[in-house]
Amino acid sequence: MKPSFGLGLRKPHYGDFLETAVPVDFVEVISENFMVAGGRPRDILRRVRERHPVALHGVSMSMGSVDGLDPQYLRRLQQLVGEIQPLFVSDHLCWTRTGGFSAHDLLPLPYTPEALEVVCRNVIQAQDALGRTLLVENPSSYISFAESVLSEWEFLDALCARTGCALLLDINNIFVSATNNGFDPQAYLAGVPAARVHQIHLAGHTQGRERLIDTHDRPVPPAVWRLYESAIRRFGPVPTMIERDDDIPPLPELLSELDLARAVTAGIAREALPSSQLQGRVA
Repeated sequence: MKPSFGLGLRKPHYGDFLETAVPVDFVEVISENFMVAGGRPRDILRRVRERHPVALHGVSMSMGSVDGLDPQYLRRLQQLVGEIQPLFVSDHLCWTRTGGFSAHDLLPLPYTPEALEVVCRNVIQAQDALGRTLLVENPSSYISFAESVLSEWEFLDALCARTGCALLLDINNIFVSATNNGFDPQAYLAGVPAARVHQIHLAGHTQGRERLIDTHDRPVPPAVWRLYESAIRRFGPVPTMIERDDDIPPLPELLSELDLARAVTAGIAREALPSSQLQGRVA
């Protein structure tokens, strides 16, 4: 797999991406921000797409909803996918909606056989409608359910096996959830199916009074970089992006962070080279 590195496209940087040559391999956008046909947002996305491959990342598919997927939502996502032809389409392992109520938050699921049935049904429906593999992202969690009989990584492994979906592995979310709920993040990396990890997110978090909070509003911290290094050793050079959703800095700061991800991947690749090849490069 060829290494590739991208950024989340956010409004403060639209001009940079439309008017300059930004050194990224792809960008990722929040799907719902562009799911209205026509208008300025869709026009901006079309123009960015002319310069860079685009990944669509959703926050309200609600694949954990027992009510099933919202048909209107799925139709609008289909239209966007058909127009943009994205690199990836992803959403979160969570629920956001019940009946006519939308929480506008990524709410957790118990990891039970019953919940697995619901999520599998919804993922299969989405993949059939979109005609492509869906990437499922691991959420940040602040509680664990007493009813859970599977770990999150066991749940994701079973979901991939039963639906053929792939994974968007958020390394920061693993670290936040592991710290809050007391599990080993290395066990998480060891437990997810390596061949199904198709994309990686990197972000920062905030220390709350009792829990880490997944705020995505600061640079990737050293502990998350160390976990990313472990992930690349296990999964190989998976397409990686920096995700910043608040307190968004100037673009050069994010590009510098992305260079750190490049350096981690390149360093691990050098370690894997035979000594004869390394000597040749030094000479």
